[in-house]
Amino acid sequence: MFAVLRWTAAALVFASAAAGTAYGLVRPERTELPGLTTLDDGRWAYPVLAKPELPAGAPLPKGADNPDATHYAALSALLLTPPAGAGPDSGFAAGEDGAVSPETFLGEYAPDARAALQEGFAYEGLRQIAGRAWTMPDGTRTRVYLLRFHSFGFGQLFPGCAADAKLDGAAVLVPDPDWAKAKRSQRNDLAEYLETRAVSVYEEKKPHGDTQTRLGCLDAGDVQAVILQTRKGGAAPVPFHQTVILQSQLLS
Repeated sequence: MFAVLRWTAAALVFASAAAGTAYGLVRPERTELPGLTTLDDGRWAYPVLAKPELPAGAPLPKGADNPDATHYAALSALLLTPPAGAGPDSGFAAGEDGAVSPETFLGEYAPDARAALQEGFAYEGLRQIAGRAWTMPDGTRTRVYLLRFHSFGFGQLFPGCAADAKLDGAAVLVPDPDWAKAKRSQRNDLAEYLETRAVSVYEEKKPHGDTQTRLGCLDAGDVQAVILQTRKGGAAPVPFHQTVILQSQLLS
């Protein structure tokens, strides 16, 4: 009962605080958000965000009684639900509970980078990985990975989500200029929300090959989120920014 009341209160706070963010993001309406402007800008229709149930007595990730921002919900329950129109990703391997092996996750990286990352997992306190993937009718492929570490300190040591990450098929990553520009143009409350979240967004440097990759990195306490979107001809910034922000809110 205590957990239910805790989540009910959190949901009310979440709903009011995110009135200009989550609500506008999940619905394809005009709103002020990074990369999101008008109805025809390419955003996706996501289901309304739903916070997962916590074990009885467990604190919220951002609660005052949880200084390390530890997540006590099931890791798979923290994964973003695919948007309307999404189809399965036949090349993605995960268990029924979303469990992804380290070897499968490391397949996202260049072959010469995998051994070092694999070795790092042994020292960085990796506990588990959960993932979800989908494809959209326009060919955009999305993979969301959540990596849970023993503590936030271990998670911050993970080197696989940064501008110098060696992703498979993406030679050079640079900070996403659309994200930075959009953040500067937003109203103060949204800008403050984004600045207080450890979110980094990158894109494959142009000119790129036939397929472009976008990378989103979320530092959320003991959980690190790695979000990848790829599309032949170029991955659109709007649905990517939308996906990154919604996943960030689920981890808040």
